Amino acid sequence: MRSLPTIIVAVAVAAMVALGLWQLLDRLPAKEAYLAQLAANPARPAVAFPRAPDDRLLFRRTYADCRPPVAVARAGAGKAGFRLIATCADGIRVQLGTTRDPLGMVAWEGGRVTGWVSHAPDATPLIARLVAAPAPQAMLLVADRPVAGLAPNTRPDIGLVPNNHLAYAVQWFLFAGIAAIIYVLAARRRR
Repeated sequence: MRSLPTIIVAVAVAAMVALGLWQLLDRLPAKEAYLAQLAANPARPAVAFPRAPDDRLLFRRTYADCRPPVAVARAGAGKAGFRLIATCADGIRVQLGTTRDPLGMVAWEGGRVTGWVSHAPDATPLIARLVAAPAPQAMLLVADRPVAGLAPNTRPDIGLVPNNHLAYAVQWFLFAGIAAIIYVLAARRRR
């Protein structure tokens, strides 16, 4: 039954090469086109804040009227400390600014806001993301002018959007090569 291990290894190597080609020829160009669109979005005309998730609008200039009552909560912001995010009566979420004070809070009554479209923080546990169908990430209006007492929000940065598809392709090709080398070495040892 020497042919069964050969078939299994050949199928595995072919699958890994196919995954590498998929990353290289399909996923990489699609991601580069998406990143080009995102890079152009800040220069495009402002749009009303989207009511439904639409990743094509990320980094686009936007505006909205935040209707009271408004609830303000904190979310982690890495090196910036904490970002204060308001949830308006009409469901719009607005990042008002950042603070280093872990207890920092502001009172904000709502009103007209301008800024850009981003993703809202998502507290979905990793395990839930693995077992459930992926839902579109909620949108967030990041204010271009902070509320009094807060530091300004960071500007959109296309460099923070990951594009790992070339690395994934190389990884799959390396896995295929390593599997083939291990098989050849094991076959030589058996002889």
